[in-house]
Amino acid sequence: MSIPIKSAESCQYDILSLGEIMLRLDPGEGRVRTARQFRAWEGGGEYNVARGLRKCFGLRAAVVTAFAENEVGRLIEDFILQGGVDTRFIQWMPYDGLGRTVRNGLNFTERGFGLRGAVGVPDRGHTAVSQMKVGDTDWDYIFGELGVRWFHTGGIFTALSEDAPAVVMEAVKSARKHGTIVSYDLNYRPSLWKSIGGHAKAQEVNREIAQYVDVMIGNEEDFTACLGFEVEGVDENIGNIQVEAFKSMIEQAVTEFPNFKATATTLREVHTATVNDWSAIVWEEGQFYESKTYSKLEIMDRVGGGDSFASGLVYGFLETNDPQEAVQYGAAHGALAMTTPGDTSMATLAEVKKVMAGGGARVVR
Repeated sequence: MSIPIKSAESCQYDILSLGEIMLRLDPGEGRVRTARQFRAWEGGGEYNVARGLRKCFGLRAAVVTAFAENEVGRLIEDFILQGGVDTRFIQWMPYDGLGRTVRNGLNFTERGFGLRGAVGVPDRGHTAVSQMKVGDTDWDYIFGELGVRWFHTGGIFTALSEDAPAVVMEAVKSARKHGTIVSYDLNYRPSLWKSIGGHAKAQEVNREIAQYVDVMIGNEEDFTACLGFEVEGVDENIGNIQVEAFKSMIEQAVTEFPNFKATATTLREVHTATVNDWSAIVWEEGQFYESKTYSKLEIMDRVGGGDSFASGLVYGFLETNDPQEAVQYGAAHGALAMTTPGDTSMATLAEVKKVMAGGGARVVR
């Protein structure tokens, strides 16, 4: 039995994401601490999935988020428009001229190279999106009247404020009521939870949300920290992952949460910041499906690779409803996304299919 996805004809949107979108400031090959110029991108864990599905895979995408009404907010909106994602559900909050009460998030992110890992320095206090509350969005109108095939959100948005978990619960309950598939990327970030209850609160909140999730996405650290499942044979640096041990943990998770129709994770072995082994696993209906392994994958910018995996995964399910195809689309798209700078994918569907088929990097003329 495949995942029960609504038809494209019955819905206005293929994908809707709920999450934070920040202005990423990228020092290129340099360091944040010594930079004299930055390149600007937009990015956000939940949003990146919708953007990939629109820009690479050509599906109908929208995002629910909030910005302070100022020039920075409008700049981020312009990036979103360039990505083709519908902005009609963005909420605009009055700006006080200083940022004392509401502002837009900034994310200073360096890519890392060789032995030097990637570094992120987010500046996201008092952002508009962190102030979203229950009742701000008419979810029944979106899911019930307009129609959405797939809804995606995750642990980054959930951790932005004490109100955010209730907003997520409101959204996922409405999505489930109207037959929309719900995916959730656990995306555990200890720094986000530190001031609102820490690890214990993260686990309490995510386990509650998990009861309404159809497709759960996360790496080994996410499942351990957010849902309380342990992976045997994983060292303190989350390296040398034993695939069979990870599969055993997933079997525990789907037993405890029988509502999971599928789970998915990427497996990354970090040799250096710019050379990783990369693959993925999907569980559906008692079986595991593995992608091809991209050994010694050369990486320009790893930020957003997991989000691009998720968008490829969702595309595979929406288009084929075949878990083997879905995991291959996800792994290939994630691999390609990490060969270019920025949080969001620059890949095309033709390139994804070429990589899936084993195509190489010969010059295209």
